[in-house]
Amino acid sequence: MSTEARRPAPRPESPAETTTRLRPIPHQPPEGAPRAGDRPARAGAPPAPRTPDSPAPGAPSAPPGPDTPPAAGPAAPAGGVPAPRPAGRPDTPPAAAPPPPTAPPPPARTPAGPGPLAHPFGYGAPPEAPHETTVQLRPVREPRRIARMPAAVVCLVLGLGLIAGAAAGAWVLRGPDGTPDRTAYTEAATLWHSTPVDTLFPRTLAGEGAGPGGADRAWTRVAVAPDAPCATVLQPQLAAALAPAGCLRVLRATYADATSSSVTTVGMVFMETDTAGMTALHARFTDGGLDEDPDLMPPALAAPGTVAARFGNVQRASWHVKVLTEVPVVVYGVSGFADGRAVPRPQPARQAMAKGQTTAPAQAGLGHEAHGVADRVEKGLRTVVTRATEGPERKEDR
Repeated sequence: MSTEARRPAPRPESPAETTTRLRPIPHQPPEGAPRAGDRPARAGAPPAPRTPDSPAPGAPSAPPGPDTPPAAGPAAPAGGVPAPRPAGRPDTPPAAAPPPPTAPPPPARTPAGPGPLAHPFGYGAPPEAPHETTVQLRPVREPRRIARMPAAVVCLVLGLGLIAGAAAGAWVLRGPDGTPDRTAYTEAATLWHSTPVDTLFPRTLAGEGAGPGGADRAWTRVAVAPDAPCATVLQPQLAAALAPAGCLRVLRATYADATSSSVTTVGMVFMETDTAGMTALHARFTDGGLDEDPDLMPPALAAPGTVAARFGNVQRASWHVKVLTEVPVVVYGVSGFADGRAVPRPQPARQAMAKGQTTAPAQAGLGHEAHGVADRVEKGLRTVVTRATEGPERKEDR
């Protein structure tokens, strides 16, 4: 008997020696789908058959024990002839692998195409993690309209108040027959071309107590100039000072005193503004001192062939400017010597009329002349405006 015949037959391998614990696979691809790590088979080559001795895919081989024969080949039985092994059946059945976990159902597909979680192999993808899901949006409430209601009510009240005020003002300014009432501001715009020149500039002016020390004065008109635009007649500085109130037209005339030793030019500047505009202009001239600024001195009107033939701007000695508020008119007067004498330092009428003045304009009474002529023309203008704004019934009473 040979030595190989006396060798005892090997013991069958136990399941613990041939099978190891398999890790669970979360998702198994369908049968026949390619697996990660598999080498692509050549075209036309059949898949390699799985032999009984080959371990399960992914299972590590068990380390050989002391009683485990070398893995050179199947053990031969006694007698030297290896026992035939049934084809396709291993000596020891492998341990059954745990069933794979149930895969989540694939996302629903819409007729337009696969859903956002569609897998290229057709099986369902794992659900999205919480950080991948869409954040829940907060509901957007409608804007509060409570705050708009008070603003709308205030605007409505203000609008109704303005409309009511305008209607009340229009009703108050209407006469008994329903026609709009006449005011100094509505009539002054037409007085400069509808009133006769002898009414605005009388041929003679009586100045009782208008001279120095309360002496009487009398003046005779020697020249009248046609109406002209403000920019044509007035000095640039004076025209610029009156421009904010809307300078409309300038009317001028020149008077001589009873002795023909002094001449005075008087003017009326008709403005195109309202009461507020004239009030602001009055404050600028009176409180701001523009009425005594030499750069804003009104111009002189010479009259060729008369005693005022040589009365120019260099002969101006004193001036007076008054801004009216009840009538949109600025009245001024400027005086000088009739003999053509130049005055290097003109003096405002208010200063020349003060007591104790020793200047040439003050000693000659030229301050009284400028103020007296302008004051008489202003009074005549007020009379014209009063008659123009009276109602028919008041005119008939007269």
